[in-house]
Amino acid sequence: MLSTGLIAIDSTILATAVPSIVDDLGGFSSFPWLFSVYLLAQAVSVPVYGKLADTVGRKPLLLLGIGVFLLGSILCGFAPSMLALILFRAVQGLGAGAIMPTSITVAGDIYTLAERAKAQGYLASVWAISSVVGPTLGGVFSQFVSWRWIFFVNVPLCIAAALLVRRYRESPHRAAHRVDVPGAVLLTLGLTALLLALLQGGQAWPWASVPGVALPVAAVALLAAFVLVERRAAEPVLPLWVFSRRLLLTTGLISAAVGALILGLTSYVPNFLEAVGGATPLESGLALALLTLGWPIAASNAGRLYLRLGFRPTALIGSSVALVGAVGVLVATPFASIWLTGLACFVVGLGLGTVATPTLIAGQSSVTTGQRGVVTGSNTFLRSVGSALGVAVFGAIANAVLAGRSGSPAAVSDASTAVFIGVVVAAVLTLLIAALMPAFRAEHATVPEARAEAEPA
Repeated sequence: MLSTGLIAIDSTILATAVPSIVDDLGGFSSFPWLFSVYLLAQAVSVPVYGKLADTVGRKPLLLLGIGVFLLGSILCGFAPSMLALILFRAVQGLGAGAIMPTSITVAGDIYTLAERAKAQGYLASVWAISSVVGPTLGGVFSQFVSWRWIFFVNVPLCIAAALLVRRYRESPHRAAHRVDVPGAVLLTLGLTALLLALLQGGQAWPWASVPGVALPVAAVALLAAFVLVERRAAEPVLPLWVFSRRLLLTTGLISAAVGALILGLTSYVPNFLEAVGGATPLESGLALALLTLGWPIAASNAGRLYLRLGFRPTALIGSSVALVGAVGVLVATPFASIWLTGLACFVVGLGLGTVATPTLIAGQSSVTTGQRGVVTGSNTFLRSVGSALGVAVFGAIANAVLAGRSGSPAAVSDASTAVFIGVVVAAVLTLLIAALMPAFRAEHATVPEARAEAEPA
């Protein structure tokens, strides 16, 4: 829970501090990279960590992830420029790539499916607390102290998490393993080229220019080469069999769409409320907190739904609620009201909490213990990719609207409206993918082959 809290707070604390960071370091057009580079580093490392979690054990990877995340947080706190901050966010992302899927996999190891419905309430409480603490701290630090403290606050949390993880005992089935270096390199280069094309195209260079055409072509070629390498790799960084199963494919795509939804809102709602609505960083943080508060409230009760109705109906209910909330955000935009926008975000959070956790558990429960790390890693990878690409696409939309304009509140309002239309589209896609999920109920779940034991405190 504490390890998960590191990622939960980090996912909400930065958004409300972006205006203060831009005022201090400059580079408004580059701020989406603060999210994209973090998510890219997390995405490309998650499959590697997922594979290693099934071979060397969960505990070493958790400790490694916490250490790297701690280093990245300290470097971010001392960043002298926007470029340096972006690079150090990548270090944070490499740590988060180990923490998030491994902690979720541990929960899958320790608890049976029925027990996970109850345990999810405890894990959801972490997100509930972080949903209030993160944006509030981000607003308080930015408004009254310094935005740099949003990174320094991770230091004591990382130390406490590492001390507790050291007490965790497990008996992993260790085996010889080979890291798929060519696959990891091609995946990183391909996604980087794609993000660079989306974030800089039409801004740093025209779409019809050499870079505007070459980068998308290079991205497609690199990702195609990645698929070919994975088909022949002895231990692929991202096993393609995951995408050959309809349940795993649909739950993974839902995870990607959810990632795009959540980052689209967390990246642009605070900027919109502060630039157009005149909100303070603290006020915009509280509005954003409603989004992340709705998620754990719904997630803590989603277990009752999927145990009674099944995973597919639960996903349909959650994605429908998220769509209603996304439309509400768009409708509230002309009013630039903190409370109307916050209420709509809360509804989105309720929907995402209902769809995200059950679909992940469905994927975990359809495989054996030895495959659970790979499945969890792949699902988390797709959410990170969806988040990174979502930020990039929304950033491209906003930059296209702002191009050649003064950056006045009216221009920011128009750009935000365009982004929120994109959020509605992502919500519609989530609902359509949920409709394609195969029927899967709790009684079809695999029985854990072994249960890890935690040493009593």
